[in-house]
Amino acid sequence: MLTQLPDDFSALVLGASGGIGQAVLKALLASRRPGRIIAVSRREPGLELDDSRLERLTLDATTQEGQDELAERLKGAPLHLVFNAIGMLHDDDAGITPEKKFDDLDVGALARLFHVNAATPALLFKTLKGSLQGRHPVIFASLSARVGSIDDNDLGGWYAYRASKAAHNMLLKTAAVELRRLNRQAVVLCLHPGTTDTALSQPFQARVPEGKLFTPHFVAECLLDVMGKRTPDDSGSFWDWAGEPIAW
Repeated sequence: MLTQLPDDFSALVLGASGGIGQAVLKALLASRRPGRIIAVSRREPGLELDDSRLERLTLDATTQEGQDELAERLKGAPLHLVFNAIGMLHDDDAGITPEKKFDDLDVGALARLFHVNAATPALLFKTLKGSLQGRHPVIFASLSARVGSIDDNDLGGWYAYRASKAAHNMLLKTAAVELRRLNRQAVVLCLHPGTTDTALSQPFQARVPEGKLFTPHFVAECLLDVMGKRTPDDSGSFWDWAGEPIAW
């Protein structure tokens, strides 16, 4: 697992209570290689895990307060892996659903998805700068989506989600350029997990082709494998779960 990272590497998983974040957390805990694993979520992950390497941190990383609390917890300690699984497609309580036509567009929904899906991952570089810079190997991976590919958009719809993920990709590619100057061993990756059986995709699973709805465990193993094959030359790139590059 992630052989380019040293033994006893430090890992930070954001969105650790969600389907993919929790699966990645489990995969890391199943390995002897990590030395410190920090699981960040807005609520307790709900896992009965007894592991001295695990640190649970309950905060909302989409807020300035949460980002400040995260920075205070780390105090600039080196991180080798950052996996961001924070994302939003719909919110029943807020009445946010993927748009199908012009009439569905709402400035509040657009702003909310841009905040969660694009601004928050970008701000993590500011929050974690002290832990990412240096000379140690770093993998910073953040979940994107194939629908965020401008080149791949032939179906239309889903304005806010598509655009926020496209913005996510540009922000991470830009951050990769700066981080390369601060740490030449850093790798920044945008990752498409495929359609995964989680709360995010649940309302839309009926239209998923047979065999294309993946379990979180399968996706976590695939994404860790993809990350493990990347080098600093790949920093600022976009990959799917199967290890295939995705056009911007």
